[in-house]
Amino acid sequence: MAGIKALISLSFGGAIGLMFLMLGCALPVYDKYWPLFLLFFYILSPLPYCISRRVIDDTDSASNACKELAIFLTTGIVISAFGLPVVFARAEVIAWGACALVLTGNIVIFGTILGFFLVFGSNDDFSWQQ
Repeated sequence: MAGIKALISLSFGGAIGLMFLMLGCALPVYDKYWPLFLLFFYILSPLPYCISRRVIDDTDSASNACKELAIFLTTGIVISAFGLPVVFARAEVIAWGACALVLTGNIVIFGTILGFFLVFGSNDDFSWQQ
């Protein structure tokens, strides 16, 4: 039952983060939809780590170059997702208030993605068929 509660809370966090992103785009004060490009970063951020988990063998307790490369690429994607709204705001493509809403959404979304990997990524006894 703990898996269901965690899944519901993670989906709630994702919905709140997307709400902040949409507010930064769709409020009549801002009315620019350029921050929606961050959806690509949300989709791309867990991919390197998921691919490396399938490739590497976890029996070795030493550090693995494939896993470290995946963490490096994920970090680059996350930092780019935080930098893009700031670049948009500096170039006056979006307003600074929209940038603040989008950055708040970034914090919530990436916290939700991290929470998903912490809850469901470490133990192998959880199955989606339960």
